[in-house]
Amino acid sequence: MQDKSKEAAILRSWHKNVEPWTRAVRESEIRSRVAVSDAAIVNAIIAQSPKHVLDLGCGEGWLVRALADLGVTAEGVDAVAGLIDRAQQRGGTFSVMSYEEFAAGAWQQAVDCVVCNFSLLGHQLVEDVLAAIATLINEKGRCVIQTLHPAYSGEPYCDGWREGSWQGFSEDFSDPAPWYFRTLATWLAMFKGCGLQLEELIEPLNAESGSPASIIFVLSGSSRK
Repeated sequence: MQDKSKEAAILRSWHKNVEPWTRAVRESEIRSRVAVSDAAIVNAIIAQSPKHVLDLGCGEGWLVRALADLGVTAEGVDAVAGLIDRAQQRGGTFSVMSYEEFAAGAWQQAVDCVVCNFSLLGHQLVEDVLAAIATLINEKGRCVIQTLHPAYSGEPYCDGWREGSWQGFSEDFSDPAPWYFRTLATWLAMFKGCGLQLEELIEPLNAESGSPASIIFVLSGSSRK
């Protein structure tokens, strides 16, 4: 029951913060993204030489557009209709799809790469989504996930739900979303259980602090060598 209420709270928060989030991304208000993580995820995707990318939890669509500028066909889905509306206003292929729908098989087209860029915030639902991804990536395909680095999150190093925060963001944001913290060992065990195999682990560094700004997992289907 806790998982369901927390997952619902995540969605409520994002529905409420469509406008400030869109503005923050498009006006480069998030320093860590501008300095490190945006380029890191683009580079990690391009390194896989994909022809067709699905951005799962695409938000206002910046990554789909960045990939299009580099000649990569990309589509985005998100559970928040307001974010999809903002994405469509700037062009590109976007659609509304909840993670529950995705996990149940609503997306059926095989792709070269599925990307989750800071978009895996929940608990059991994330496992369901990853299991679905394992069936979608084609023979040489990859899943690329960027998330907070577990060792540098400032949280106790044990799995569990955490309270959200908009610290460092503008005062326009409200009702921060909760999120589920996983240790590195838990991430790796979850990937294996969902039918995915770690191919590469990337730790983009913050030049100012010298600490990883995030962690990026590059995954294949576990049966594909």
